[in-house]
Amino acid sequence: MKSISIGKILITLVAIWATAGSYIFDWNKTHIYNPRWPPHAKFHNAQTMLLGTMIGLLSLYVLWLQKGDKITMLRLSVILASFYWITQAGAILFPGTALIDPEFAHPGQLPAQLIVDVVMLVMLGVGYMLEMNRLKQVL
Repeated sequence: MKSISIGKILITLVAIWATAGSYIFDWNKTHIYNPRWPPHAKFHNAQTMLLGTMIGLLSLYVLWLQKGDKITMLRLSVILASFYWITQAGAILFPGTALIDPEFAHPGQLPAQLIVDVVMLVMLGVGYMLEMNRLKQVL
């Protein structure tokens, strides 16, 4: 049986959120059902949701099921789980992008996407450090 630790749980939660979170937040009138979005924008939204699902599932597979060097598998799992959050945060740097469409923005509102990105990356960092320390003790 694989050992369960707080570090692995944190990494797992981030990977699960990458796998399913976009369906919770994008499968609505602000994204996939937004009548102002052209079909190609919706295509890329769907692509992003599916990519998050694939990256999250692969991260979980590597963390829990893949055999091999435990430290290498841990590093690979964390790298995979971080891709969704890093690319989401970096997307704002592209021309014409916005964190929130104007019709859904509220003055003074903190950009929730960036807050979630930071929280997820911090959780990955803490999870990685905790699990790495645990592995060093048992290996």
